[in-house]
Amino acid sequence: MFSYTLSKRQTRTSKQIVSGNATLRLIDGNRIPLFGLGLYEVDGSSWTTRLVKSAITMGYRLFDTAEVYENEHELGEGIRKSSVAREQVYITSKVYTTEGGRRQVLDCVRQSLMQLMVDYIDLYLIHAPQGGHVLDAYDTLHELRNLGRIRSVGVSNFGISHLEVIRKSGRPLPVVNQIELHPFCQQRPIVNYCRRHGIALMAYSPMARGAALNDPFVLQLARKYRRTPAQILLRWSVQNGFIPIPKTNHLSRLKENFQVFDFRLSANDMRQLTDYGYQQPMVSGWNPVSNTTSQFGAIY
Repeated sequence: MFSYTLSKRQTRTSKQIVSGNATLRLIDGNRIPLFGLGLYEVDGSSWTTRLVKSAITMGYRLFDTAEVYENEHELGEGIRKSSVAREQVYITSKVYTTEGGRRQVLDCVRQSLMQLMVDYIDLYLIHAPQGGHVLDAYDTLHELRNLGRIRSVGVSNFGISHLEVIRKSGRPLPVVNQIELHPFCQQRPIVNYCRRHGIALMAYSPMARGAALNDPFVLQLARKYRRTPAQILLRWSVQNGFIPIPKTNHLSRLKENFQVFDFRLSANDMRQLTDYGYQQPMVSGWNPVSNTTSQFGAIY
């Protein structure tokens, strides 16, 4: 039977999560909340500002956006209109393509800071190993980290081959790898690689973009625990030590998704859901973890 390889620190974390405000210490020394709101496909409108403000009131502290989402400004507005200080909110954003190398990253981060109306961004990711010049972009993000424009540097949709290029070059490892993760898309080799090297795993599409909500076994567990299917899937992610960032446009679901810290799936149910999902693989969106070296760019 398969089980993820967890470090002692990660094992402790997955057992001790008691609230949505719990945090994990990243390998660069900074801390990140263990649950967040994803803003993919959330319109750049006044509703998004209201959604973010409401999420903060409910207890959310981590928000994930990107230049390509076109809602950084609304996220910033929601934070400004909330009752909490900027320092209490954790912002993640991303550069979509590294085609323009260093100059593109500088421009992208500058635009993100302006749109978000903040002095720094907590975590900045390379959205995917695509467009070439990935190492140039990665080095530029570390320059910006040294200047205080961003606090931590991470990646998204990176496979083992991409992470190995960074490691073998002697560069600092990314503190986070954001990939699709749920019972039906477990990406076990990447997960175990990241855990061996202390890279935190942020789980996007933790409910398979809704495709897993009507699965018979998930529904069976939902009835057993008197929870919603979404809460079962999110709890699986939490207990695996991932950082889930479910997205929603609905206030009721925003609240529902956050209410996963007052129950636990039994060890047996965790094993059964993991084994069941592994036998029925499903990728709900793009998955560029297998992008080629030519898409990654020069290696040096």
